[in-house]
Amino acid sequence: MAVEERENNVIGNLLTGLVALIHVYILMLEMFLWDTPRGHKAFGLTPEFARATRVLAANQGLYNGFLAVGLIWGLWLGAAGLAVKLFFLGCVAVAGLYGAATSNRKILFVQTVPAVLAMAALLALG
Repeated sequence: MAVEERENNVIGNLLTGLVALIHVYILMLEMFLWDTPRGHKAFGLTPEFARATRVLAANQGLYNGFLAVGLIWGLWLGAAGLAVKLFFLGCVAVAGLYGAATSNRKILFVQTVPAVLAMAALLALG
């Protein structure tokens, strides 16, 4: 039996929207602000390192944008988008776990926790 979602799962949809906005912001930081004081501060970068990794960061930002678009697509689909939202939230959660394990534990709280909370709300309140 397929998991269905009620149209009025406001909490789950708000949390999903929040995760999408976080990823739009990460896209902006990685694609456009990486080699600026704001990007340096957000990621703890030296100007030299930021310059040398600018193209890699832009590629990373693009992938974060794809995650945001997937979540927005799921929201746009309404109740029919539950599987789409859960898939992209799962991708965000796994990416956050990997980032926390390999880069910075802060990523766990910025990406994984909001994604898991959104998934839980979608499933529990649906």
